[in-house]
Amino acid sequence: MYDEHASPSRRSVLAAAGGAATVGVAGCLGGGGGSGLDDLTVAHMPIYPDLQWYVMEGEGYFSAIDAEVTGEEFTDGPAIVQAFGSGDIDIAMFGIVPAMIVIDRGISAQVTAANIREPMGIMAESSFHETFESEGADAFATWREERGRPFRFGTFPQGSVPDVLLRYWLQEVGVDPASNSDVEIIEINGASAVWQAIANDEIDGTSIMEPVPTIAEAEGSSVTMLRTAAEILPGQPAAVTLMSDAVRDSPLAAQFLEQHVRATEFIDANPDATAQHVEEGIGMPADRARRALDSPLSNFITDPNEITDATQVFSEFAAGNGQIDEQLSTDQIFDLDIYDSL
Repeated sequence: MYDEHASPSRRSVLAAAGGAATVGVAGCLGGGGGSGLDDLTVAHMPIYPDLQWYVMEGEGYFSAIDAEVTGEEFTDGPAIVQAFGSGDIDIAMFGIVPAMIVIDRGISAQVTAANIREPMGIMAESSFHETFESEGADAFATWREERGRPFRFGTFPQGSVPDVLLRYWLQEVGVDPASNSDVEIIEINGASAVWQAIANDEIDGTSIMEPVPTIAEAEGSSVTMLRTAAEILPGQPAAVTLMSDAVRDSPLAAQFLEQHVRATEFIDANPDATAQHVEEGIGMPADRARRALDSPLSNFITDPNEITDATQVFSEFAAGNGQIDEQLSTDQIFDLDIYDSL
């Protein structure tokens, strides 16, 4: 969760593992448009890749859905996986890897939308950039030789989206982090903690999404962008929208995605107003939120077709890490028909 400066807001009254807040009531509560569902509980996280949620909430878009929509805020993906498995959640907006874990566990659900594409970046000490560009993978050995210690990356725990992108990139440049003593990967929980580790010179680089790169730039940090996800893995997935089968089989699925599309279009067309939603929902000051929206990492989308190919990289990693029993196919992960029918 982002909390660069702890300030009172709506999110401060939510329980850390999931505070419920009813955010919209439509006109056909009796039957969910014939779906048999009178309400939808939507899990989400106070992170940049879930920005559509805060726009839909703030702009009142849920009034167009034939059900009562209740938002439940979580601090991490595993907690959402547990809640989904318990039947407490109908829709989840969270990372592609925990979404695959839900599916792998035999829970009836599929991904129906993407929230963002290519939102991560590899950041590194600026003094490392020139060495890496000239030496490639050998730059890490040079770093260790000059400083007497390995290059320290700090990012979210193993198996998370930032972690998978980092390990994928290292392998692509010829570094095996499991056996290469010139590189160390430190697990850090939360974007704010990653930023603090950067600010305190505890790490030399990271794999991270906004708003950390914008904060680092504003604060004059020597840790700067080395590679964007678009340069590493085009179509890289991150946060997605996972729906239970009960929702997918109802008119509510298309209704929700219509508002998701509407929110994505709003973000693109109204960055100033969107920055206010970021401040209210996530806690990032609006001026910095506005700059972050101009970042090459701020690629908000709804169309799940844009991330299907790169998702297979994450499925392979999740299987290799033992997070899922075996690599899941595109057909197992995605229901593309709902979006395609809009």
